[in-house]
Amino acid sequence: MPARKDISKILVIGSGPIVIGQACEFDYSGSQACKALKNEGYQVVLINSNPATIMTDPEFADKTYIEPIDKEIVKKIIEQEKPDAILPTMGGQTALNIIRELNKENYFSNSPIKILGASPRSIDVAEDRKLFAEAMTEIGLETPFSIIVDDKSDLEKIASEVTYPLILRPFYTLGGTGGGIVFNKDEFLPKVKNAIDLSPVSKTLVEESLIGWKEFEFEVVRDKSDNSIIVCSIENLDPMGVHTGDSITIAPALTLTDKEFQKLRNQSIAILRKIGVETGGSNVQFAVNPSNGRILIIEMNPRVSRSSALASKATGFPFAKIAALLAVGYTLDELQNDITKVTPASFEPVIDYVVTKIPKFNFEKFQGTPKVLNTAMKSVGEIMAIGRSFKESILKGLYSIEGDNLGFDISHELLNLKDDELREQLSIQRPDRLILVAEAIRRDFTIEDINSITGIDNFFLREINEIIDTEKLLIKSQGVLDLNLTIRAKKIGFSNTHIASLIKKEVEDIYDLLNKNGAKNVFKRVDTCGNEFDSSTAYLYSSFSKDINPFSCEARPTNKEKIIILGSGPNRIGQGIEFDYCCVQAVKSFQKLGYETIMVNCNPETVSTDYDTSDKLYFEPLDFEFVKNIIDRENSEGSVKGVVVQFGGQTPLRIANKLKEFGYKILGTSFDAIDISEDRERFQQLIQKVGLKQPKSDISIGTKELLKKTTKLNFPILLRPSYVLGGRMMEKMNSSEDVQNYIDQNYWALENNVILIDEFLKDAKEVDVDVLRDKAGNCMIAGIMEHIEEAGVHSGDSACCIPPFSLSNEIINSIKSFSKSLANELGTVGLMNVQYAIKDNEVYILEANPRASRTIPFLAKAIGIPFIKIAAELIAGKSLSKDFINFKPESLPYFAMKEAVFVFNKFPNTDVILGPEMKSTGEVMGIDEDFNMAYLKSQIGSGHKLYDLKNIFVSVKDEDKDDIFEVVNSLSGNNYNIYTTRGTHEFLSKKGISTNLVNKVAEGSPHVVEFIKEGKIDMIINTTENKQAIKDSFTIRRTAVDLNVPYFTNLRSAKILYKSLISLKTGEISVKAIQNHHIY
Repeated sequence: MPARKDISKILVIGSGPIVIGQACEFDYSGSQACKALKNEGYQVVLINSNPATIMTDPEFADKTYIEPIDKEIVKKIIEQEKPDAILPTMGGQTALNIIRELNKENYFSNSPIKILGASPRSIDVAEDRKLFAEAMTEIGLETPFSIIVDDKSDLEKIASEVTYPLILRPFYTLGGTGGGIVFNKDEFLPKVKNAIDLSPVSKTLVEESLIGWKEFEFEVVRDKSDNSIIVCSIENLDPMGVHTGDSITIAPALTLTDKEFQKLRNQSIAILRKIGVETGGSNVQFAVNPSNGRILIIEMNPRVSRSSALASKATGFPFAKIAALLAVGYTLDELQNDITKVTPASFEPVIDYVVTKIPKFNFEKFQGTPKVLNTAMKSVGEIMAIGRSFKESILKGLYSIEGDNLGFDISHELLNLKDDELREQLSIQRPDRLILVAEAIRRDFTIEDINSITGIDNFFLREINEIIDTEKLLIKSQGVLDLNLTIRAKKIGFSNTHIASLIKKEVEDIYDLLNKNGAKNVFKRVDTCGNEFDSSTAYLYSSFSKDINPFSCEARPTNKEKIIILGSGPNRIGQGIEFDYCCVQAVKSFQKLGYETIMVNCNPETVSTDYDTSDKLYFEPLDFEFVKNIIDRENSEGSVKGVVVQFGGQTPLRIANKLKEFGYKILGTSFDAIDISEDRERFQQLIQKVGLKQPKSDISIGTKELLKKTTKLNFPILLRPSYVLGGRMMEKMNSSEDVQNYIDQNYWALENNVILIDEFLKDAKEVDVDVLRDKAGNCMIAGIMEHIEEAGVHSGDSACCIPPFSLSNEIINSIKSFSKSLANELGTVGLMNVQYAIKDNEVYILEANPRASRTIPFLAKAIGIPFIKIAAELIAGKSLSKDFINFKPESLPYFAMKEAVFVFNKFPNTDVILGPEMKSTGEVMGIDEDFNMAYLKSQIGSGHKLYDLKNIFVSVKDEDKDDIFEVVNSLSGNNYNIYTTRGTHEFLSKKGISTNLVNKVAEGSPHVVEFIKEGKIDMIINTTENKQAIKDSFTIRRTAVDLNVPYFTNLRSAKILYKSLISLKTGEISVKAIQNHHIY
């Protein structure tokens, strides 16, 4: 059947900001869906609040609403656009929850709007644990023993009746938020109450623990004619007890017998039929008892999921595209496989390699939270590696994750563990447990012993054992080049760099040895069919081969002129989806200029690693050795014009020096300019030449002279290592004692590093500027963004606004002039980001980054100019047009606000006060003709519930008290009830404002935390500074996070917020597609 003709306009609901549990895999799926539906002639309307995504570019949908994904906002868009259908299955849990909320109101009961992919009923059955368990029982499948508890349940009685350990699974939460393991009766009450509090419907499932069971996932696609295929089976290396998003996973499943595989396959399809997923993709999760083979159904997601993106990249099967086309009426046999071009989509993918996914963690950003994994997801990103064996795949994965060590090398902090300590640590579900497994093998722990401690299958342990055996032989042969041993190591997956470090030789010696003997890395294709059909799609991975013949390598380089774009690797705090956006837009621009584009990346969640984004995709580690192999192979036919490193964040810059050293051309800004921006002494010389001011500063090589040098500057100061990402280890120091603590906590990371020391500019305004420059020295100021929070909060964590809302024309003109002078002195070609602080009407420079920044996608969506495409053209040699040179971003007739989004709810015991080290995972945008309304939208989009507020708690530090008067006076005058602690209460009383006095926690009951827990406080404004005050007020902020109560810890934010709240009381939120905002 062709596509449905009874619908013409489809509303696609996106997933919103990047958070733990819902990352850029939904940008991948949403982008694929929008493209596919537009190609079929449908009018596509998109709502997504995330400006960093590819899918929110104006070209992907006919109407793009970058508005909060909120029930009331979605209703406004529906009323305005009148779509015939809604597709919610590409927007993760966020989109499903919107449909569920609307359906609860019977919104669709008298509406002609069709819900595509999954009906409201199927969403409810899949998401409601009780309904799901009943449905499984009806088809003869087993789910874990469970009971549902809510805030009315007798928790004391249940706690004494159940058998421990137990698993908690709150209803309708994301990434297992609020979930976890209850080991005993003492833990039951607090953990269950927390799970209930975090559930939108105040319910949690309490179920039998399956810790130690094996976990499998099946990615299933079904069409309206009941044709079903398994796209991919996935096996979790970690046993049950670790969230699948935090587990190392392998595709295809390697330890199932054929009989077990067929049983799980059949059950997966039966589950889809029973739940009622008529068309599209779903994810089914199983637990299998390794001792007796008992199978339990854990859950199913009636939508494209995180694992769907992994399955798509692992097999080459365009999961989201096919799911979208099935949703509009096609059947699997009618759709062509885009990879082979000859087989239909109804052919189940077959793969002849092994794929490994390794999660990326940022525990170091969340001090106070133990580095322990459980059923609540904590990883911020992931990589995928492809090899001909598990050994090769896992080693490539470890090279891709951008850790501090090579392969299974152990870190300094773990090196001195005694055997009994190592055994104890192995029993803990740590994020680095596989490194400990390797160390246990080195110390001759038996495979059976490690299996009994960790629950990791013996197959994987034997594979790691073979890697460690080879490692031992390499160490034993130190100083000797053994060809047979080197080839054995290469076949297993060892990199040349790793081998060289183990045998204490130069890496060039390894290259020479292999080249002389005709042994080299070759490239194989991901083709969905196990090489049964020829593949015209250039989706490649590397493997090692000793015996080379004309068919060994499937790279097939062309004789065209090529540009290689290096991606950004795994998502992590400080480097996220915005850099993937930059890479994708650059690829499209280079293609239009006639170049063959070659993408190198290792992140399975992204659009850049989609099979049809670039002309050629190499799914490889972003490590110099692997990039070198690609360049050399592509140079064997045609020529590589150069490598682009400025769009992938800090990751490609790490290997820029090596690229230069080996004579590979870096396109755009030179490595020397990159180095100047990071070299403190050279940068200071540059800014003196430009005539800019900078806070007083110094550098320290290692930690020995750090304490002495900091005493020569005025506290407070900022410390950070050079060449870091997202303000990593950047901290504000108020005293020498703080500096010593900083050294003690970070010794190994600091010891061989350059440490930058800066005096801190208190109460300064911070400004971000993005600049484009061509080879002739013409510059374009793309945007001047004024931060809401004062300087001292990392730019990635601060809200910012374009155009500036409080800067004078004189300051704006100075900033423009300085930025152009900096770009010309550095000789940048393409993009540069500069950060300034404005204090006492003086402009100070904080830093300059001669690359794409995280703000450039936001600017592109806010203004409507494709800055990355322009930057790519400049890199390729084009010049800026006169219109762009004269562009004035400060003249926009509306306001666009970027707000950061945080995941503190995933990290208990971590304070939410922001500082110079970045902690946000994503962002949203608010856009409106009214400044206050734009800010309000950004806050609602970031997750703050600001409708129907009544009771506001205010407690501020002494220096903020004069300014808080204006805020409280206005809120009080607009019928908000204000609650204050004693100091703020007494100050406001003297000013004639009456507030409700509430105790601090230390003053005893009834205190503010009790009020928050009892639902008596709807919003919190809390500013604090010194260590003791921060410690005393920690529970206020932490309780607010845990109970999803809006909180604001910055005075500038509070002063804008109160005006926004009053705007909401007196006006109404309006919605407008960005295409209708844009004037350029």
